[in-house]
Amino acid sequence: MHRIAVIRGDGIGVDVVEEAIKVLEAVAPKHGIEWEFTEFPWSSNYYFEHGEMMPADGPDQLAEFDGIFLGAVGHPEIQDHVTLNGLLLPIRRRFDQYVCLRPSVLYPGVTSPLAGLKPYDIDLVVVRENTEGEYANVGGFQYEGRPEEVAVQTAVFTRHGCERVIRFAFDLARQRNKKNHVTSITKSNALGYGMVLWDRTFAEVAEEYPDITTNSLLIDAACMDFIRKPQEFDVVVGSNLFGDILTDIGAIITGSMGLASSANLDPTREGVSMFEPTHGSAPDIAGQGIANPMAQILTGAMMLRHLGEDVAADDVEKAVEETLKIGEVLTPDLGGTSTTSGVGDHLANLVS
Repeated sequence: MHRIAVIRGDGIGVDVVEEAIKVLEAVAPKHGIEWEFTEFPWSSNYYFEHGEMMPADGPDQLAEFDGIFLGAVGHPEIQDHVTLNGLLLPIRRRFDQYVCLRPSVLYPGVTSPLAGLKPYDIDLVVVRENTEGEYANVGGFQYEGRPEEVAVQTAVFTRHGCERVIRFAFDLARQRNKKNHVTSITKSNALGYGMVLWDRTFAEVAEEYPDITTNSLLIDAACMDFIRKPQEFDVVVGSNLFGDILTDIGAIITGSMGLASSANLDPTREGVSMFEPTHGSAPDIAGQGIANPMAQILTGAMMLRHLGEDVAADDVEKAVEETLKIGEVLTPDLGGTSTTSGVGDHLANLVS
């Protein structure tokens, strides 16, 4: 029995989680999987009612589960820092989900906005440090609201935090066994302390992996190369902010944010891991039945794999790949006319 906490969140998160659960329940019987889904109403609507994104003991309530399945968080009437610091970041820190794993794959049947690319020419994964760095939320305001107001924002880099996420990236490159290459993302020419520590740690860890080739790119150069020559990347490891930036580019060059899956992992499995797609709540299309649920469904496959259900995860991923390749049941972002629930029903039938 896999006990999963479900947080649908805001906007299209409500809709796409529904379809992902439909697929997870459909794939379960033939693999002997049993689910117990428990819903938590934490969202922007919860904030409007209670003045907080979740209760103070919210993370404690989640500790008993095997996984957290999240849709999306964000509302146009609430500042993003409120939703982020009120829900996502406390969960990531509470359970030490120090790896944010975000694959970008150009699937058959999907057209990249970049010219001349064939299926799987883009097949990379970004390993984003997920608990410190630029999102550490260390700082404050002085003279708030006055002309002389001062804001101090501190990025936090520890050798422990850098080393463990960089080591995870090298181990992943070995496991993937594709290009056997790791790219480090930095900005040590301008950020002369935290990113210099990152660079030194990367070089030290790399010495332990002589079978893995490496390079280091400044974040601005990496953004250019994700567009210029994305086929050269294999595993990319970066800080919290840099990983966030690059994965949005990775999603767009592989055809749609609606295909961008993601996992927040504690690789030690001492804490609960959380699974959420890269896309946001997309309030402009919420409730219209046109959101692409595939990112959430692929995120469900990542959760299956984390739970040790590799064969079931393969089935879900293959169903998505086949659907994209045939191209008959697609949402508008991919040039189709199908609805959110129509895509979910189709994939549920394929995996059952």
